[in-house]
Amino acid sequence: MKDRSGLLVITELYLPTKGGTAVWFYEVYRRFGEKDVHILTAEIGGSHAHDSGHPNTIHRLRLKRYRFIFPESLWMYIKLFITALWITYRNKLAQIHAGRVLSEGMIAWLVARLLHRKCLVYAHGEEITTWKQALKYKVMRFVYAHVDHVIANSQFTFNELVKMGINKEKITIIYPGVDTERFRPGLMCDDLRARCGVTGKSKLILSVGRLSRRKGFDQVIKSLPSLLEEKLDVHYALIGVGEDAQYLSNLADTLGVSTRVHFIGHVSMDDLPRWYNAADVFAMPNREINGDTEGFGMVFLEAAACGTPSVAGVAGGTGDAVIEGVSGTRVNGNDVIAICNVLMMHIMNTELCSEKMRHKMCELYDWSTVCMRTRKVCDL
Repeated sequence: MKDRSGLLVITELYLPTKGGTAVWFYEVYRRFGEKDVHILTAEIGGSHAHDSGHPNTIHRLRLKRYRFIFPESLWMYIKLFITALWITYRNKLAQIHAGRVLSEGMIAWLVARLLHRKCLVYAHGEEITTWKQALKYKVMRFVYAHVDHVIANSQFTFNELVKMGINKEKITIIYPGVDTERFRPGLMCDDLRARCGVTGKSKLILSVGRLSRRKGFDQVIKSLPSLLEEKLDVHYALIGVGEDAQYLSNLADTLGVSTRVHFIGHVSMDDLPRWYNAADVFAMPNREINGDTEGFGMVFLEAAACGTPSVAGVAGGTGDAVIEGVSGTRVNGNDVIAICNVLMMHIMNTELCSEKMRHKMCELYDWSTVCMRTRKVCDL
């Protein structure tokens, strides 16, 4: 092992791909800062420009599914496996990290066993609660059980792994983080509020994330009529795209609040912190639907780092992302009345201590802290 150093990270999700998981791996491994940290990921639009000057060594593959092959993703994962094997062998890398258990985790485990390397896999929570097909579940459990270490993103995910029979001694909880330099209070945002018709004493509720049913954005829309009946001049901005876009738009029309709901779509990385600053309260009252749940919720950290309190659901791992009474409030995501009351509380009471909130974010969730903890785990 003394002649080996460095590591390979296999992940389909990596910037400039959207999403918290892609951000997580980018923020952590770039802080390792070495070229002997290799990232094997998907080639997408804008990836070459993104990788220019990157402190790590990035390998991009065109990962395409073919309908005439069964399963459609077979050739894609064969390419990942062959490339991962070659990178690890050629560069004498000591460890292989997988962004998800399937299929990156299976590939990482196979390469690690063939070349006698250490293997680490990340667990995010929702894959455990939703992947219930018998064969898929068995393979997932096999990978978790046979790799050298598992990083769980929350206590909830840790508990789910233990329920599967995974040895708790090989699991480490490391929360995702937030860039507290980029996400901070005091950013100019009047133009964003004006874009949503928010002026004077008007209030803005903000949601950020894939427009998916479990996120609870429909529950916020259902709360708007009651908030307006209480004479609260409130608007609601949703940042993101997804399968529920039409459903949410129709729901707003049906409830007569379409002029109060603003679908923003994608926003730039530079504008996202400004949107959190523009909001009076951030809302993602998530709930579990057919096993699909929120494993953590990095958006709650981003909101808190900007001094904006959150309303979160109690399902999944949000208890590790939202500090009750400090960075926000958790509520039953199935209870519209409860969600409405908590939103009203935060809209009418803006005295939640943003200074205390930000201090906690820097102390517990800054990416430098996450990187340090990950480096420690790497000394397997």
